[in-house]
Amino acid sequence: MESSSFIPFSLILCFTVLSFRSNGVEARRLSSISNLISENLFNSFFLHKDDNACPARNFYTYDSFIQAARCFPKFGKRGDSATRKREIAAFLAQISHETTGGWATAPDGPYAWGLCYKEEIKPPSNYCDANNTQWPCFPGKSYHGRGPIQISWNYNYGPAGRALGFDGLRNPEIVANNSLIAFKTALWFWMTPRMPKPSCHNVMVGKYIPTAAELAANQTAGYGLVTNIINGGLECGIPNDARVNDRIGFFQRYAGLFNVDTGPNLDCANQKTF
Repeated sequence: MESSSFIPFSLILCFTVLSFRSNGVEARRLSSISNLISENLFNSFFLHKDDNACPARNFYTYDSFIQAARCFPKFGKRGDSATRKREIAAFLAQISHETTGGWATAPDGPYAWGLCYKEEIKPPSNYCDANNTQWPCFPGKSYHGRGPIQISWNYNYGPAGRALGFDGLRNPEIVANNSLIAFKTALWFWMTPRMPKPSCHNVMVGKYIPTAAELAANQTAGYGLVTNIINGGLECGIPNDARVNDRIGFFQRYAGLFNVDTGPNLDCANQKTF
């Protein structure tokens, strides 16, 4: 991942936003995403996230999601109403796959079990890239998947922490211990472009314009390209991949609850990876 040493203005806003909440106009502007997804709708997406069977029970709250979204003023706020809802549905679908506790015959179906986990179970390693000197691993720390997007590796924890105001290298555990920070890391990953990858946000709101090389790689805009950005190296370019299909299943359910279409190019089976 390509990283940067500056804190984007949107996140400076995140650090100071609470001081403006007394201003009614500003508060309504910053909370407008809640006009698109109410707490009742949010809970209808995640019917079982607080079941006893889910290790993340009571961790992923609606309030944390809305507060985290306020730190990213462009999230869910670009384009017409359908585009905005589609982006939110796509984001929630991707994090649902990353944290799913569902199975084929699960109550209410496999796509009602998102946000069931807050960290990777039995990680195969500590996800330390020792060759990355910009974001060096801290002794004894594991950078396995945590939070809604299952952020992994030291070269992701480091820049995420710098952007969001926590020490991602020395205290990666906070992503699984603080609901607000957990959602912020997922939204940071969603909103941040990393060359040569565009941001998931730009793809979903129509701001992505593929180059000739990207067109040749069949990297056309749509939900499938978002999957390619998130985990294309393992899942894309494979016909009928079960993981990709699971991501699509969540998206189709959530788009339906929003009463919007999913748009084209749902899978990445024919895409080359970045």
